[in-house]
Amino acid sequence: MKVEKNKMIAVDYKLTVDGAIADQSQPGQPLEFIAGMGMLLPKFEEAIMGKEPGESVSFTLEAKDGYGEVIAEAIVELPKTVFMMDGKVAEDILFVGSQIPMSTADGQHMMGIVKEVKDEAVVMDFNHPMAGKTLNFDVTVVDVRDTTPEDLAKFMGGGCGCGDCGGGCGDHECGDGCDCGGCN
Repeated sequence: MKVEKNKMIAVDYKLTVDGAIADQSQPGQPLEFIAGMGMLLPKFEEAIMGKEPGESVSFTLEAKDGYGEVIAEAIVELPKTVFMMDGKVAEDILFVGSQIPMSTADGQHMMGIVKEVKDEAVVMDFNHPMAGKTLNFDVTVVDVRDTTPEDLAKFMGGGCGCGDCGGGCGDHECGDGCDCGGCN
C-alpha cells in the first residue's frame, strides 16, 4: 500500500537544522499521522506521497515551506510586570532560552522564548522556534494502512463529523453525510 490521502502513515525521520539533529523519531516509535489531514507540514507530506513501506527519501524544506520566515513584529519587549506571580516578578523563569506560555488580552495562547532580560523589561520572541530555518529531513516509511475509526478518534478528537456517532463511529450507519471512510 502506498502513502496517499486519508491513509494512516507511520514514518521514522530525522530532522537536521544548521548541521545538527534537531528532532528524530525514537527506535520502535515512528511518527504516526493521517495523510492529508493537515497534521504535518504540507511539503513534508508531499515528499512522501506515493512511497511504500521500506522506502526512504531525503529532502530539504526552505523556511517558506517549513515554519515561515522570522517575523520581526513577533519579537517584542514586555515590561517585567507582565511576569508577576503572587505579587512578585517570577525571576526564576526569566532567562535566555526559557519558553514561557502566555496569553493575549483576548485569550489567545502562544509560546514565547526569552531572548534578552533587561532591568525592567524582557525581550520575547513569539515566532515558531524553527522560523527562518532550512529543514533537512531523512524519512523512511514504516507502515501504510487504512485509517480506522479509532485513529480518527485519537487524532481528530473523536467521531467522523456526521453528528450521529458521538465519537464511536462504527456503531451506526452514517449514510451519505459521512466522509470518514470508517463508519459501518
